[in-house]
Amino acid sequence: MLLYSNSSLPIEVSEFLLNCFARSPTWQRWLSLPLSFLFLLAMGANATLLITIWLEAALHQPMYYLLSLLSLLDIVLCLTVIPKVLAIFWFDLRPISFSACFLQMFIMNNFLHMESCTFLAMAYDRYVAICKPLHYPSVITDQFVAKVIVFILARNTFFTAPIPILSAHLHYCGKNVIENCICANLSVSKLSCDNVALNRIYQLIVAWMLIGSDLILIFLSYIFILHAVLRLKAKGAAAKALSTCSSHFILILFFSTILLVFVFTHMSKKKVFPDIPVLLNVLHHVIPAALNPIVYGVRTQEIKQGIWKLLRRDG
Repeated sequence: MLLYSNSSLPIEVSEFLLNCFARSPTWQRWLSLPLSFLFLLAMGANATLLITIWLEAALHQPMYYLLSLLSLLDIVLCLTVIPKVLAIFWFDLRPISFSACFLQMFIMNNFLHMESCTFLAMAYDRYVAICKPLHYPSVITDQFVAKVIVFILARNTFFTAPIPILSAHLHYCGKNVIENCICANLSVSKLSCDNVALNRIYQLIVAWMLIGSDLILIFLSYIFILHAVLRLKAKGAAAKALSTCSSHFILILFFSTILLVFVFTHMSKKKVFPDIPVLLNVLHHVIPAALNPIVYGVRTQEIKQGIWKLLRRDG
């Protein structure tokens, strides 16, 4: 990729510079410790959950396999984003190579959509468990989970791979300073001297088509679940049914709320402080990752028992 000087002679550059919170340098000092804590919490909690599900035979069920997939996605997303942000905060390591930047862009776009699709699969699992309990053992099987994982990988890789590819093929003949902490597509592509309309339109279509449709189907499934629960007449049956869904629904709220707040602040960026969308983008990659395993660990009896067994075994 080429950067052009004032004399119009091409100058080869091999990196971008991430200008993280340049307008608010004090934010870096105040955010470094909480962000480090959230990162360590996310890594530790998700690792504990994965080890517990792997070692505890009682948790070798489709629902927990999907939860394991969610934890793996959270770990990868955190490792892709947060260490680089902390390196900027602590050591001012702002440079990032072109290849590393577009790899980060690919992982962020792909894995975010994979998380959304995983939530949809988990919602379907709860829908079958509550609305069609007699069919659950024959529908939600290990083979079903394997097919879901293949679908999640194929669908999201196919639709999101063009985003970094389109950005990588743009000509960068202006400045190479990204006004962001991460290689977000919109932040990178606006540095190009090419027309980036196709790039932006494609990302918008993919985001609304994939995440939008996932969230619509998730909330539809919960409408059917709520309708089925309200028809239960056995004493305590409704409360028990809802308790099996509450953890998943809380995770959905974490995921969708932060995402929607980020989207709306980005759309109205002229009315909000420019660093706010940047902060929300960073937090969206670590807060759900830190909270997801904790919510399931606290609210799911089988996981709590598995963690206690693991701790006693190590002790």
